[in-house]
Amino acid sequence: MRSRIKPHVIVFLAPAVIVYTTVMIFPLFNTLRLALYTSGEEGRVFSGLQNFRTLFGDPRWSASFWNALGNNFWFFFIHMAVQNPIGIALAAILSSPRLRFAAFYRSAIFIPTILSFVIVGFAWKLILSPIWGIAPTMLEWVGLKSLYAPWLGREETALTTLALVSVWQFVGIPMMLIYAALLSIPEEILEAGEIDGITGMSAFWKIKLPLILPSIGIISILTFVGNFNAFDLIYAAQGALAGPDFSTDILGTFLYRTFFGFQLQLGDPLMGSAIATAMFAIILIGVCIYLFGIQTRLRRYQF
Repeated sequence: MRSRIKPHVIVFLAPAVIVYTTVMIFPLFNTLRLALYTSGEEGRVFSGLQNFRTLFGDPRWSASFWNALGNNFWFFFIHMAVQNPIGIALAAILSSPRLRFAAFYRSAIFIPTILSFVIVGFAWKLILSPIWGIAPTMLEWVGLKSLYAPWLGREETALTTLALVSVWQFVGIPMMLIYAALLSIPEEILEAGEIDGITGMSAFWKIKLPLILPSIGIISILTFVGNFNAFDLIYAAQGALAGPDFSTDILGTFLYRTFFGFQLQLGDPLMGSAIATAMFAIILIGVCIYLFGIQTRLRRYQF
């Protein structure tokens, strides 16, 4: 028999569906629509893919777009290479039943994730300041004052520094997700491994890690989507111009300047919509590739 959707289910789902459609679905399709128009003497004129040809073909636009896209990939790479491995390691340590004060450590690591981007951006900008920051003094206390440099003021280090600040803020998210995945592993599997002599780090690599691969895949997708939607931290620390000399410019800040304008630059919502559409396509393609890769890897670990 066909299962009929009961009326009360529709009644309870309707408010959430209406709100989500209003604030997410409608703006998304409207943005895709606006990307197909250009400004003319008579107002908006349908021009097809002209905005995208301008974005990718006009040197004035393409240089900024590819610079922002490259910075976005580097920002994402730092999170994948630093944040997620540290989160997995912390989760493995904190899941040990013999560790004392584990709850306190989990809370202390997770607290930065609930802080405002603005607070984190301005706080780290003050900490790393060569004039009134405490970073030079702290490095001097441990005899490493010679390693200090104005990292946020140098083109070659500013983006990496902000990416590491973001890692500090959000490492608690992969830690908690992996921690929950580790706790969900049945004790019978671990006990069977102990009988076969698989204990300690060997148990983590041979038993626990294959079982938490789905959670790692989800974390990777969330990291990819989150980093390609990043904006707040860069804006709070370096401003809309993403200095120095656009070295920290990512797609989010590039979109903001284009859509809303900044200082003497007038806003262009139609070109901004084209950039937003390109971001949406990049995220969609990236997620599809990740899902395909995760599915392929999971087949190797099926028992």
